[in-house]
Amino acid sequence: MDRRDLLKAAAALSLSQLAIPIVRRANAQAAWPARTITMIVPFPAGGQADLAARPTSLALERILGKPVIVDNRAGGGGGSVGNGAAARAEPDGYTLLMTLSSLAVLPEADRLFGRPVSYEVSQFAPVARVLADPTMLTVPASAPWKTVQEFIKDAKKRPGEIPYGSSGPYGTLHVAMEMFAASAGIKLLHVPFRGAGPALTGLLTGTVQAVATAPGTVRAQVDDGKMRVLACWGAQRVASFPDVPTFQEIGYKDVEFYIWAGLFAQQALPEPIMTKLREAMKEAVLSPEVKKTFEAAGSPVAYLDAPDFAKFVDTDSTRLIAAVKKIGKVE
Repeated sequence: MDRRDLLKAAAALSLSQLAIPIVRRANAQAAWPARTITMIVPFPAGGQADLAARPTSLALERILGKPVIVDNRAGGGGGSVGNGAAARAEPDGYTLLMTLSSLAVLPEADRLFGRPVSYEVSQFAPVARVLADPTMLTVPASAPWKTVQEFIKDAKKRPGEIPYGSSGPYGTLHVAMEMFAASAGIKLLHVPFRGAGPALTGLLTGTVQAVATAPGTVRAQVDDGKMRVLACWGAQRVASFPDVPTFQEIGYKDVEFYIWAGLFAQQALPEPIMTKLREAMKEAVLSPEVKKTFEAAGSPVAYLDAPDFAKFVDTDSTRLIAAVKKIGKVE
């Protein structure tokens, strides 16, 4: 074999070796999922993200034929630890994130306080919106306030004394309450918990006297006579709470907040896997058993596929970031 033939052989070998990892990646994408999928929920059990994740994960297991494990990875305030872990995960479709509208708020809050930013929203690719409910101003049934006007009147008499619970600084529940407090001209006492579930437990035990939370997380407690809902942050009344007025009805036109839950993957997730995941999520969220579960909880399905969900996230995030900047530094 002369020198020219040797060079041709070497070049052909190099090209074939380069092609091996490409073929392996293509095979891995075609075979997805080949093992257990982890769905990170950056909050403890009992909140809106957990409510969205549980039925959805079971339906995905049935559709994809592989286990889908819900990993409640709370910490860092408002979900930043779980969000950050999902952002740093390998973009292979085996680590997903079911999170809330606070996803866009938390990096902005870090910048506001001069803290290191644990992740950026640009690291995520929206897959599907699952739920989208206005938050509800909820108090213990034993509380003296029967209306939001009575609550505001009492808060003005004793500024900074009525404690309210949240899922952590600048989480969904915190921003909603501070938005209301700023508009009503009242000062409340913020008591952060590790998630909405623990905050609701604090409401039941008397640690706090108010919480802003999703309808589906309090429906059973209201029906049992343990909690009372005074108002909601939506533009319209919630169907499962038809007698509860909106803040806008009461006169606070700028008080509007939605606690949505949606599934995200990493921005670098290969398109073949994203396509399969989107198709599976559509089938899961719109399945009769999942819809029935959410409706029974008072949080009907609010499904959006990836393109529409991405537009929704952009619009909602812009509004929430503006609200955070207006609220400024609050503890």
